[in-house]
Amino acid sequence: MPGSSRIPASLRESFNNVKRRSRPIDPQQIFNLDLFRNVVFFFFVLRIVRRTFWKLKGRGIIGTIVELYRDTQRVLYGYFLRAPGVRTQVRKQVNDSLSKVQAKIIPADGTRYLTLPKEGWTEDALKTELETLANMDHTRWEDGYVSGAVYHGEEELLKLQTEAYGKFTVANPIHPDVFPGVRKMEAEVVAMVLSMFHAPANAAGVCTSGGTESILMACYSARQKAYAERGVTEPEMILPETAHTAFRKAGDYFKIKVHLVPCPAPNYQVDVHRVSRLINSNTVLLVGSAPNFPHGIIDDISALSKLAVKRRLPLHVDCCLGSFLVPFLEKAGFETELFDFRLKGVTSISCDTHKYGFAPKGNSTVLYRTQELRTYQYFVSPDWSGGVYASPGIAGSRPGALIAGCWTSMMRVGEAGYIEACGTIVGCAKKIAEHVTSHPGLSAELDIIGRPLVSVVAFTARNLDIYDIADGMNSKGWHLNALQNPPAIHIAVTLPITKVWERLVADLEAVVEAEREKERVRAVEGKGVKGKASGDTATLYGVAGSLPNKAVVVDLARGFLDLMYKA
Repeated sequence: MPGSSRIPASLRESFNNVKRRSRPIDPQQIFNLDLFRNVVFFFFVLRIVRRTFWKLKGRGIIGTIVELYRDTQRVLYGYFLRAPGVRTQVRKQVNDSLSKVQAKIIPADGTRYLTLPKEGWTEDALKTELETLANMDHTRWEDGYVSGAVYHGEEELLKLQTEAYGKFTVANPIHPDVFPGVRKMEAEVVAMVLSMFHAPANAAGVCTSGGTESILMACYSARQKAYAERGVTEPEMILPETAHTAFRKAGDYFKIKVHLVPCPAPNYQVDVHRVSRLINSNTVLLVGSAPNFPHGIIDDISALSKLAVKRRLPLHVDCCLGSFLVPFLEKAGFETELFDFRLKGVTSISCDTHKYGFAPKGNSTVLYRTQELRTYQYFVSPDWSGGVYASPGIAGSRPGALIAGCWTSMMRVGEAGYIEACGTIVGCAKKIAEHVTSHPGLSAELDIIGRPLVSVVAFTARNLDIYDIADGMNSKGWHLNALQNPPAIHIAVTLPITKVWERLVADLEAVVEAEREKERVRAVEGKGVKGKASGDTATLYGVAGSLPNKAVVVDLARGFLDLMYKA
């Protein structure tokens, strides 16, 4: 029409959008949105309230406040350590400490091989170099100067193990049709260990590479069982604070929250009442040790078993260190406690065959009350392009030669040999403990931790710095284990140690007297006595042991691990 103007399409669209937005909102939509928000908020609050209740129930009001205080202290100290000036100084001290460690463990002289040789070495050249490597300066475990580490070491058994290893060097149990002998030996090793621990007819087990893997698998099985049967997606496990650190590794690897329970004096066993208070609907596993690594104390497994049955929870008993000693204590004439599958609540056990089973390093077992429990640790991939894949645990390929060495050791020593070894080793540990408590110079200064029944004797110092005593023993050629929480030393008796234990206690007497003399000199000179160790970390960590935040210790440990791979 003349004189009229058309509205642009873009303007019309904007106008229509305004009209659409201006339409009244459906009240039902508002209600649904508010309901959704309220439901989300309710479950958010419920989650917080439930976790707070569990915390208060498990730790108590005072325990919760103390834990909160320590967490706050650790966080604030962490910020302090990251302050520019402090961070530089801490880094310098860490580097200085690592330099000293490097000088000790990495020889400055000698040839380093960082690339492949252009031509392969001759057999004679290799044998010469291997002999040199075997004879590098080291603590003489052969003479019995090392706590733990090498548990047998006799020439005859070593020769048999080497021969067995040679026959199965290329063997891999992942191929049972190719290496049927290895399959047979592994099954028989598991069966023999199950028999030692009084397993029921339907029990099952698996060979692993060591105690850590055995513990990891037991924790993983418990986690998978709880998920499959109860739908637990935020798993938690409860363990003594003295339980092996592999349980903490399992918590880190498999995202299982770890609750640590004190093991108070005088018996240093886990406080079962506190374990009970920490149980909630997310708990997937209870743990006890038989014995624990630090102090050699067997937890009250009978009480833990009753609790596990009552609350319908799995109970794992870590017998990696007790291995082939604890099952034979009674037959060797020593006091013992129930700890194995004879207790109804015990559902899994870890046992190292490479400790007091005298097998080559890299051998352990994890045992289950039922085959169903073992199934939870399996991995199966039915649709992989490479074919159906199944493995019993973390590893795929495994060294059949080590299994052969383990089977050979067990068959050579036999039950009578293990009972005899138990009598020798545990008897020696009791002699060491008796000497510490009866000798005037030692009993006045050293206190045995708890009532050890197996092969480990741990002791603290009343007035001296226990780590100075450890250093003094080290200067005399001994390699003992320094502990923390509380500061202490332990001796894990082995067959080599049984031959020189009198030398050990004589050197201990001399070292304690030397340290007491140093204290007397300090007092005469007016410097004041040094006193007992006040930190909660071994002397390797220096001042870091008394810090509320362990970041410095972590840096030192990581640096040490880096040095292990420095060629």
